[in-house]
This record gives sequence, structure tokens and C-alpha cells, in this order.
Amino acid sequence: QVQLVESGGGLVQPGGSLRLSCAASGIIFNIYTMGWYRQAPGKQRELVATIFSGGSTNIADSVKGRFTISRDNAKNAVSLQMNSLKPEDTAVYYCYADPGAIWGQGTQVTVSS
Repeated sequence: QVQLVESGGGLVQPGGSLRLSCAASGIIFNIYTMGWYRQAPGKQRELVATIFSGGSTNIADSVKGRFTISRDNAKNAVSLQMNSLKPEDTAVYYCYADPGAIWGQGTQVTVSS
């Protein structure tokens, strides 16, 4: 069974940090491109960060310098370290795997004082 399960979301104050994790099962993880998307209320889902099978990454301009994506092929896991969080980072964050357009169920991140 192919599955992506996110964890680590929650409520944090502006300027704070959170680390999201995504555990994958049912796929040959080390050949997959993994990513994080987010969707805020009333907005389209947007790509936040991608990490390719070789380890190279792409980070959206809106979070560059604040967010870092990493992967642990031994644990079939991908993480998103989010620092200096802003209220505009509030969204549901989704883990993504490709090929196959596999999505996780999402985890809520709320940045508010």
C-alpha cells in the first residue's frame, strides 16, 4: 500500500520554527522525487520545496533562506525545517512523491501570536 503520512504541524508564534516530517511506505523511496506543497484558505496549492533522488533541491522564493528540505533514504522519510515563520506561512502542508503524483493527507501549520 502506497502511503505518505505527514507529522509535525501545529501552532507557532511568528519568528518560531517547526519541523515537518513525511514517512513514506509502499514505494522505492530512494528513486522518488519528494516535495512539500502548501495550501492556504482561498488560495491555490503552491510548491514549497522539492528534493530529487540525487539530493539536489529547489526552494520557492517565498521561503528561500527560511525553509530547508532534506531526505533520509534509510528511513524513507523527507523533512521540511521551517524557521523564521511568518503569518503568511499559515497553510495545510502536503507531502508529495513523484512519479505517480502521490499525496499525503496534509498537516496544518498556523503561525499566529
